Amino acid sequence: MEIRLNAVGHRYEAVEVLSDITLTIPAHKITCIIGPSGCGKSTLLRFMGGLEKPSSGDVLQLGTAPEGSLNALTYIFQDFALLPWRTVEDNISLVLEDHRLPTEKTKAIIENVLARTKLSDFAKALPKQLSGGMKQRVAIARALAVNPAVLLMDEPLSALDSQTRDLLMEDLVSLWTRTPFTAVYVTHNLQEAVRLGHQIVVLSRRPGQIHQVVTIDTPLDQRIASNPDLQNKHDHLWQLMRDEARAADAELLHA
Repeated sequence: MEIRLNAVGHRYEAVEVLSDITLTIPAHKITCIIGPSGCGKSTLLRFMGGLEKPSSGDVLQLGTAPEGSLNALTYIFQDFALLPWRTVEDNISLVLEDHRLPTEKTKAIIENVLARTKLSDFAKALPKQLSGGMKQRVAIARALAVNPAVLLMDEPLSALDSQTRDLLMEDLVSLWTRTPFTAVYVTHNLQEAVRLGHQIVVLSRRPGQIHQVVTIDTPLDQRIASNPDLQNKHDHLWQLMRDEARAADAELLHA
């Protein structure tokens, strides 16, 4: 499934947040969205997920969800959103309960996503017994359980330490390499964007507009830190981000 945005703009009363966003989220690719604070990254993600409607423009879903998809669009947030009184497997089963699947089908789905996210040995654990990285892995498993057409990820690794973040990025690469999925990944971290993004959308300062779209053709499982092309992409993105951040600060000083 693709998501297509046509001339999307949005206002919160007198404040213009986004302006004239036209963008295609391609199927079976990861699109990262970066930009300075307050430029509308998370707002744009909410439009894609149907949680809000933009003031102007259209958000279209094109194509069909994969066979067996229970939710076309599924979110992963930075705060895990796990129920503390439910075990790992019961937190995952939560998203399946309204679908009234046969017991054996539900069990098979849970076992599958536990295995895919390396959580099988922790099925009976409570969230308080898990590290932050493990909790986010549960959140990823829960999202995968509904076999979504598009994963919408809002800074899912920002609350984690750098080592745990690196490990989870490798987990996401492994998951995508085995079964390519469509994803939109909002982040302020350029390392994450270069490691995970097939296309990286750079938004300008408020009102957020598409400043540039950067594509990376290197396969995800071949992206190593010493790759000079990736380092050049990172430096280019940093230059774009730095200039936008400086402009935003200058506007605040003269407001």
